[in-house]
Amino acid sequence: MSSVGLQSTATRWLVENGPKELELLFRAIVYHPSAPILIADDDGNSRDASVGVGKLLGLSREKIIGRPVDEFAQPGFKPQISQLWRALQEQGEKEGTLRLVGTDGTPREVEYTAKSNVLPVRHVLVLRDKTEPEETESASPQGIPSWVQDYALYLLDIEGRIAAWYSGAARIYGYAADEAMGQNISFLYPGEDTLRAKLQQEFKRATVEGHLGTEGWQARKDGERFWANVITMALKDETGELQGFARVVRDFSDRHQRDEKLRRSSARIRPISPQSTIAGVASGEFDRVPEVNDAFLDLVGYSREDLLAGRLNWPDLTPPEYAPLDDLAHEEGLRFGACTPFEKELIRKDGTRVPVLVATAVLKLSPFRWITFVQDLRERDRLESVEEDEVAVQQDFEEMVGSSAALKRVLRQAEVVAPTDATVLILGETGTGKELVARAVHRMSPRKNLPFVTLNCAAIPTGLLESELFGYERGAFTGALSQKIGRFEMAHRGTLFLDEVGDIPLDLQPKLLRALQEKQFERLGGTKTIPIDVRLVAATNRNLAQMMGDKLFRSDLYYRLKVFPITTPPLRDRPEDIPILARHFTKKYAAKMDRQIDKIPSDTMRALVSWHWPGNVRELENFIERAVILSTGPSLRAPLAEIRHDSQESAGTATLEQVEREHIVRVLRESGSVVSTAATRLGLHRTTLNAIMRKLGISRKDL
Repeated sequence: MSSVGLQSTATRWLVENGPKELELLFRAIVYHPSAPILIADDDGNSRDASVGVGKLLGLSREKIIGRPVDEFAQPGFKPQISQLWRALQEQGEKEGTLRLVGTDGTPREVEYTAKSNVLPVRHVLVLRDKTEPEETESASPQGIPSWVQDYALYLLDIEGRIAAWYSGAARIYGYAADEAMGQNISFLYPGEDTLRAKLQQEFKRATVEGHLGTEGWQARKDGERFWANVITMALKDETGELQGFARVVRDFSDRHQRDEKLRRSSARIRPISPQSTIAGVASGEFDRVPEVNDAFLDLVGYSREDLLAGRLNWPDLTPPEYAPLDDLAHEEGLRFGACTPFEKELIRKDGTRVPVLVATAVLKLSPFRWITFVQDLRERDRLESVEEDEVAVQQDFEEMVGSSAALKRVLRQAEVVAPTDATVLILGETGTGKELVARAVHRMSPRKNLPFVTLNCAAIPTGLLESELFGYERGAFTGALSQKIGRFEMAHRGTLFLDEVGDIPLDLQPKLLRALQEKQFERLGGTKTIPIDVRLVAATNRNLAQMMGDKLFRSDLYYRLKVFPITTPPLRDRPEDIPILARHFTKKYAAKMDRQIDKIPSDTMRALVSWHWPGNVRELENFIERAVILSTGPSLRAPLAEIRHDSQESAGTATLEQVEREHIVRVLRESGSVVSTAATRLGLHRTTLNAIMRKLGISRKDL
């Protein structure tokens, strides 16, 4: 087929399917659960509603969607709502007040901002109950959160030309649809020498990763520049072939201006991760603290404004014994060194005293001359208590306990994809909770009240796997005395979870692919085609890309499964979750065995955190269960000999170079493995950081 033919085929696909995909992307970005956002059609019927709207009206989303908006209005106000839809279609946007009635009969005066045709034949209303206090920091003058003021939505073909242009895009950019259609996306950007190459690279990344978020300057029709937040999603057909791109653009100029102002006023402040496993971190010159994390500020009772204003001085928090080190640090010969940790009392801003453990190191990274670790010793008794509150991220994520950034990233991805029907592929090592993520995706989806059917493909003998998936007819083979329905039929209108999908035999993979693409199949030994409506979630701990290269896994099935990949992090990448998980499992198994265990000794907890847990959460759970069995008193008695040798050996031989290496690796991980971003956080040039990484032996596999 000619390139022209391919282009026209992709364009037809884009015209037919693009608006639906764009709407899914828009909802994934906009639908903050607490924000009251309502989507309605031209006739004023509710097509979707956020949880925030349900709270405002006192109704579930299911009882709102599909009903006319004027059903929720006070009787005398209904004609004005009809006028609203007419005015909205003529004017494109409108603001005002609605008089609504909640389920309890209480009248509510609700401010609204409405935008027409943000989505194809869809209008978006953002509401705010005037009886609730305004959040002045994030609200516009009308009381509507600034991040929902307007969106530009449009579609691009595979060559980067505008294929669909909606009114939100016209409002932001100033171009009417007939002016924008067919133009290359580069016309929205101010002149850059490398613009074409940069855009091609962005589209390539979006194609590989599925979606991409970027920020940068763009231009309106009148030449005015604005700071654009851009989400680009690659649109692929059922075969995995790229057909175009969907884009959602927001004007973040105000936020960018605030960020730049803060950056200029605190040029030397680059926050360390708030999720640091220690109580506090500070670094920089001796007479000022240019970098601290949120945990440190909480510990000393100061705000970041105090820090910017210079009210938080480092000598106030440093023992006099450290003063000589400041002089030594300026000597030519001293490149690094460290002080032995010791205890002291720290005086908070309010005058109270807190016992802390302080340790300071001078590292070879020149912008980080001083790195000081401060641990709140009040935590010792609390850390030993089994009754410490668990951080259960959400009730939708059963037994997914933790507060680490790595875990939260997975949960955010699950929340984004759950409302769609997209196929999800969950990757990760054994024992990292892949099935829990799959169940969470189902519980947060519109199919949550329908079946969730699981099948472990590795646990079924190869010869029986096909009949387990698709069922069989009576007499299909020897021993088939009656008809049996398979897992696909069981999961009709619900979710099918295929665990260890990498173990599906090569000869069965085409039949699975056909069932997914055509949404129908035949039972083994049958001739009747059975239609199905199933949302598939698959998981594996195997490297499917490598298996595909080794001809052990079909490429077409691989791309069909990898619509939205989620990678569950190993436990060694989220050690801050280990104490929380240890308490959780201790309480769980102590209750099951009718034992009273209320303490985990500090040395036990340190050993648990130091172990690398090759079996991940499953190994930790089994270890804690064994420890509960061995415990006869109120304190957990763990078989530490199994894990302590390696961890103590590692800790005892650690050098300052290893500390520096671990610090850089942590910053790289928190920066998404982007060297330039990590270099900025470390205060280094990218080339300098690359040189340090080579010297310390840091490679991609460490990230």
